[in-house]
Formats: sequence, structure tokens, C-alpha cells
Amino acid sequence: MTVTHPRRLGRSAAGPAADALARARDHLLGLQHDQGWWQGELETNVTMDAEDLLLREFLGVRTTEQTQAAARWIASQQRDDGTWANFYGGPGDLSTTVEAYVALRLAGHEPQAPHLARAAEWIRGQGGIPATRVFTRIWLALFGEWSWDDLPVMPPELIYLPAWFPLNVYDWGYWARQTIVPLTIVGAFRPATPLPFGLKELWPAGDGPIVIGRRDRPKDPVWSAVFGALDRALHVYERRGRSSSPAPGDGSAAALPPPSPPRPGRRLRRPATPGASPVRAVRRAAIRRCAEWIIARQEADGCWGGIQPPWVYSLIALRLLGYGLDHPVMRRGLAGLDRFTITEDTPGGPVRRMEACQSPVWDTVLAMIALADAGLPADHPALTRAADWLLDEEITGPGDWQVRRPALAPGGWAFEFDNDNYPDIDDTAEVVLALRRVRLSGSDARRKAAISRGLAWITGMVSRDGGWAAFDADNTSALVAKLPFCDFGAVTDPPSADVTAHVVEALAVMGQAGSRAVRRGVVWLLRAQESDGSWFGRWGANYVYGTGAVVPALIAAGVRPGKPAIRRAVAWLEQHQNPDGGWGEDMRSYDDQSLAGHGASTASQTAWALLALLAAGGAEPAVEAGVRWLAEHQRSDGTWDEPQFTGTGFPRDFYLNYHLYRLVFPVSALGRYLSSPAPGDGSAAALPLFSPPAPGDGSAAALPPPETA
Repeated sequence: MTVTHPRRLGRSAAGPAADALARARDHLLGLQHDQGWWQGELETNVTMDAEDLLLREFLGVRTTEQTQAAARWIASQQRDDGTWANFYGGPGDLSTTVEAYVALRLAGHEPQAPHLARAAEWIRGQGGIPATRVFTRIWLALFGEWSWDDLPVMPPELIYLPAWFPLNVYDWGYWARQTIVPLTIVGAFRPATPLPFGLKELWPAGDGPIVIGRRDRPKDPVWSAVFGALDRALHVYERRGRSSSPAPGDGSAAALPPPSPPRPGRRLRRPATPGASPVRAVRRAAIRRCAEWIIARQEADGCWGGIQPPWVYSLIALRLLGYGLDHPVMRRGLAGLDRFTITEDTPGGPVRRMEACQSPVWDTVLAMIALADAGLPADHPALTRAADWLLDEEITGPGDWQVRRPALAPGGWAFEFDNDNYPDIDDTAEVVLALRRVRLSGSDARRKAAISRGLAWITGMVSRDGGWAAFDADNTSALVAKLPFCDFGAVTDPPSADVTAHVVEALAVMGQAGSRAVRRGVVWLLRAQESDGSWFGRWGANYVYGTGAVVPALIAAGVRPGKPAIRRAVAWLEQHQNPDGGWGEDMRSYDDQSLAGHGASTASQTAWALLALLAAGGAEPAVEAGVRWLAEHQRSDGTWDEPQFTGTGFPRDFYLNYHLYRLVFPVSALGRYLSSPAPGDGSAAALPLFSPPAPGDGSAAALPPPETA
């Protein structure tokens, strides 16, 4: 089809942009599922696959077919230096490499094989097994390859701490909370199921002292001393009660089996301290309470929290308590993992990889917003089907968020298919922004009521400082991260610039720009701006994501484009545009701020920058170059190649490649570029990131009719 596009004054890239938008829009429409939702793969690193094999080995359900298919995937991700990284193009990671190595040994790979020999040599050079993170050493302790005596103690009695007491389980972010509770049971039982091989080749050579813990995360010496003393006291408490304990799985949930031996030849175990046992009734009751807490939070699909870590540890904990594999809770849990499994045929045989999480709600709302930006009318079947599905996904029941906000009525959405215990604020804000772009002929009152509940819920979830976090309000304990246990990932959920921006935008475009909540949110965002003009991105990489979210939100809330905060942000984006016209930022900027805004150009990050610049106006050369980059780098099928990870799970530790980011955000950016006033047409565009003018107004250039979804 030949289409003639109007070329607006100053919009030199309008023709290529319109062509690119039409192709991308039709590709996105073709990805919608029959039920109305979108879901792209959520790619992470091979620890998910390695830990899945280790879980199955521990439970006794690992099959040869699963093992070999997973091993093919893990081996395919190994780098030339023998290591495995946590993100595309990133440096080798010690803990990830150790876990991948063990998984390949389970699959029958011999340590003398060149690829494992290279890995082992690198591991030893980095300090070996003792230098891995706590979670990796927990996995090794489960199989007798690390001493439980040399892991931090997290007693199940933590479950009794009231919500106002320091270090109670609700001081942890939801993902950490759901992981810690089952791990207190696992640590109480201290199981050790031997592997069919040893791992002596992964220990550092020589007879010198062994340094335990990550070398790249030095702890504050004062807090290390304080919590180190507490941990030693807890170890004494644990050892005193161990001799009279029944074995795991006897149904008593009472106490603890004998400690596992240290690795042969490595004297890591500290001397036992004789004495009276702890109050066994308290321990028994605490473990029972933890088990009840876990079971109450299993989701309908069998998962816990919609994410891998609490899922696998909950299964292990319940198995230790005597739950058989045929018990409904266990059966649902194991069966649910299948939905998180991706299998593909390759020339070398089938491969199998695990998703750490799934993002259908998030992907769906971003797709809806993108298609509305591309000019689809509000009653287009793709949008109405998606809206109907979203309305069915609203969570109207209780959750852990009520611990901090007990009087607040529910009305949120989760990120996943099933995570009703943990709706999140970010998704709910985006659901509001998506639903407002749709018109339903028969159930529009239902849509409006859902939007109203969502707005009330996110307003009530504001933290005391005026900002918004992802899952909880006021989840800001500084003590939790000081614990010896916490050497990996974020463990609390404080307010962030990107989530706060999305909430501010949602409230503002729904007519609440003058409300106290929005005014406080704007102040929070202005105070959070970095000295260079950017904003930190908690859930996306990194300063480009944060800035791309905040600028449109501030404009939507009424901050004038000429204000210093906006112009400094625009200047930062202009200064960090790549010579090829795109934008990119490597995940290493979380470790080194001097790398902020630096990296190979990607489609998603280029789109984020464009969305901010289009909202602020006054940066036409940068915008034109960015749009041309998108048009020139588009694939023939309408999407973009993007192997880079641009999503963030835990800054510095765990990253994500959302496979739909490379498509939905460019569609939004191109649509807004084509519908925004060009220089000389009047006022500069001031379009919020996810909510430009009303859909179906015909302003998104003269695109060909969309293909049938």
C-alpha cells in the first residue's frame, strides 16, 4: 500500500516516522492474544535455570529431558572467558558462574571439559565458593557443599515480631519478605542432600585464610560489628537446641536435624557450644506460623509472589515440613512452574529456559497506550478486548499492603497473571492511563468505576515523604539492608522517581493536578532530581528511564516547560545523545554514575528520551535525529532488535530484558512525534509520557488503516 504522509513544518523525519509507525503498530496488533492481553518474554540470567535444576534435584523430580534441555541453554550463554554474566554484554558474575557450573555438572558435564575448566579457573581467581553471595551458598549448603554454620541465621521466630518492631517481616520489600519467611524454615532444618559429585575444584588454592563473603560489596564496619555480634548470638542459640531435634519431614515441624558437615579439607565450622536447648514449643509454633503464612500466600496458579525466589524456597520449606509432592499445595506449586518455562527447538536439540517472572498486565497496558498513541480509536477492538481483560484482573481482596494502610479500600492491579496478594502501584497507575484511552460500548460504567477505585488506591498508597514505591507504603527501613544476610539485591521498597512520576501523571491527567497528592509528588520529584538534571531509574535502565518518566509527568502536572528543572533535564538528554542519533545506557551505570546515559543506542531507551523531549519541547534537532534512528534501525517486520537489558529488578544485581519494550515504547514515541505540534505550528508539545490528547482525533499523521488484530 502506498501512503502519502503530510509533512509538517520542521518535521523532516515525518515521512520515515509514519512508515515505521505503521509497520510497528501492525506488528504489535498481531501479538495480542485472543483473550485480549499482550505478554512478551521476560529474559533474565541463567541462575533461574540453574536453580530450577537444583530445586528439582532436591525434591527428587529432576528428569533427564529437563536437565539436558536446560543445560543446552545454560551452556549457550557462557562467555568466551568461561563466565556467565547477569546481563547482555556485562562482566562475568561469580555467583552466577558458580550456579551455572553446578547445573552443568548435574547434566553430566565433566570438570575436565574445556568450558568447565575455564569456568573453574576463573571462579578460583575470584575467591571461589566462599566469595559468592549468601543465596548461592544457601543452595550449596542444601547439598552439603557449604556449612550451614557459615551462613547468617534468620530464625523463624522473626514471624512473631509485630509490624512496629524493627526487622519484622513487613520491614522487607514484598519480594524479600516472601523469600525470607520460607528460608527461616530451611535454615532451621539445615538439610544436606549430597550431590553425585564434589566441588573441590571451585575452592581457592593454597592454605591461606578463607575470606567469606562478596568482595565487591564491602559492609559498613560499624553495622557489620553490631549485626555480626547478633548473628553470632543467634548461631549459639541454634546450636544449643540441635542435638535433641527430630529429622526434617517427620511432621512435627519442631526443630532441627544435626548440622551438615563442612566441606572435606576445609575447616569452616565453628566449635559447638553446649548448653540447654531453646524453648522447643516456641520454635515449633514459629515454624508452624511460618508455614501457615506461606500457604496463605500461594496464588491460584501455584506461585508465590509471581516470582521465582519465594516460589522455590517455599516449595523446599514445605517439603522439609513433610508436605508430600502429591499434596495440593506442592502439586500446584510444581505444576505452575511449567507456565514459566519456555522451550524451543534448536539444531543442537531442545532448549529449556525459565522466566523469573511474567508481565502480562504491564505489557498489556503499555501496548494499549502505544496503540492509542499510534492513532487507534478508543473503541478499536484491540483496545476494547484488552480493557475487558484488564477489568477482570482488578484485585479487590486483601493483601500485605494493608499492614501499613489498614483503612484503605482495595482497587489495584498486579504485574502478573496471578499475584493477588501484591497489587502494585506502578501497574495500577499505568492501568488508569490505559483505561482512560478506551471507550466500551456496553460496560463503560464499569471502566469508569475501576478507574475511580484505582485512583483512590494509589492516592492512599503514598508514603509519608510524598513519593510512591512499587508495592508498599513507608517500606523504608534502613536496618534491614545492614543484616549479614543481605548482600544481594534491594530488600526494601522505598519511593522511586519512576513510580512517583507514573502516579503523578495518572492523577494529573484524570483532573487531579491541583490535588495535595500531586503537589506533594511534584515536590518529591523536584527534590529527587540529580545535580546534572537527570533522575535515577529504579525499575528501568537507568537515568534515561528515570528522566523519560519524570519529565512528561511534571509537564502533565502543570510544571511549565521553561522551568529550570525541565530545561536541565532536556540539556542532559541532549548531552547524552549518541552520535548515531539514538540513546542508550549500560547497566553498569548503577555501579558507576559516571556511566549515566552512556551505552549503545537501543530502541526502548531512544523512545524514552524522545517521550521526554517531546513533552518538554524545544529540542527539535535531537528529536529529529532520534526519530530517524528509530526509522533507520527498524526491522522489516516492524519491531527492533534489542539484546540489551533495559529493565531493572535489583540495581547492581538483577536485570531484565522485556521483549516488548523494544516495540511498545517506540510506537508511543513515533505516534506522539507525528501528532505533536511542530516548531512554528504554535505552542510546543507538552504531552505526558503515557497520555497524549484524546484517542481517535486523527492527528497521528495519515497512517494506513491498521491490519485486523
